[in-house]
Amino acid sequence: MKLTPREARKRRHRRVRAKVAGTRERPRLCVYRSLSHIYVQLIDDEAGNTLAAASTLEKDIGDAASGKDKSGAASLVGERIAQRALDYGVTEVVFDRGGYRYHGRVKALAEAARASGLIF
Repeated sequence: MKLTPREARKRRHRRVRAKVAGTRERPRLCVYRSLSHIYVQLIDDEAGNTLAAASTLEKDIGDAASGKDKSGAASLVGERIAQRALDYGVTEVVFDRGGYRYHGRVKALAEAARASGLIF
């Protein structure tokens, strides 16, 4: 049986989630990518809490991203989540790419977060 691309991504994500879990000291940086937007959350899996989140739906990020490509917008989201994580007292995270390939928007987000001070 052939899987649809969405089903294949969900299967890859389940495989990654079996091995990757976030804690309060080192939360999981979870990425979701839609056709138009990119979303990222810092998640403490032990307590089941979302510590911080950022996306291209935020007004200031959307305004700053106008005229940029999707990778440029993802970089802005990466910088924002790193800033919020550092404000929260988090410096190290576990990266959960959500079953997506590590290139394009996912890579741009991760590199911007690293450049802004997060340690993966």
